[in-house]
Amino acid sequence: MAGTKICGLSTPETVAAALEGGATFIGFNFFSKSPRVVTPETAARLALPARGRTSIVAVTVDPDDDLLDRLTATLNPDLIQLHGKETPARARDIAARTGRGVIKAMPVSVAADLDGAGAYEAVVEHLMFDARPPAESELPGGTGASFDWTMLAGRRFARPYLLAGGLDPWNVAEAMKQSGAPLVDVSSGVERGPGIKDAGLISAFLEAVRRA
Repeated sequence: MAGTKICGLSTPETVAAALEGGATFIGFNFFSKSPRVVTPETAARLALPARGRTSIVAVTVDPDDDLLDRLTATLNPDLIQLHGKETPARARDIAARTGRGVIKAMPVSVAADLDGAGAYEAVVEHLMFDARPPAESELPGGTGASFDWTMLAGRRFARPYLLAGGLDPWNVAEAMKQSGAPLVDVSSGVERGPGIKDAGLISAFLEAVRRA
């Protein structure tokens, strides 16, 4: 079974649904423009029942050192997700500063976008391939957009990768089949409104992955 990440959680009920469904990772969003944003203190409270049961991910966009220090001290995440324009050098510095593994998200619209992964493979624990957002979007992800999953078929990377972008309980099995992705990530696809996660949809997504 592929690994799963439920991203942008903000309530105890949805954290519980992710844990009960066996999510491999849960993510908390710290990007101020996201409808899913939470404070490090809120995330730390929400993460209490998850500690030791799943990997806790702090989702950031071009974070400064102050935010990284606050997240490390307050949330104590297992992984830091970088969803901005962070360079390989910055990713390496963040891993060293925080002592945490890094997930580097890369926007994808054409096959050539996958070629940039090689520059990060030596400095991150996981890669993430997410749909490139529309040009007018203020969000780097979580927009519900997807890309051609077959571009990943047969590709090999030095680090495990997460497939993200437009996944939901109804298409995730096909996405896994077409891409061969070892890990899948969902955010807006398990929401009933912007930033409003639905426990039932989270359970359905995790069950769909389990059955795929």
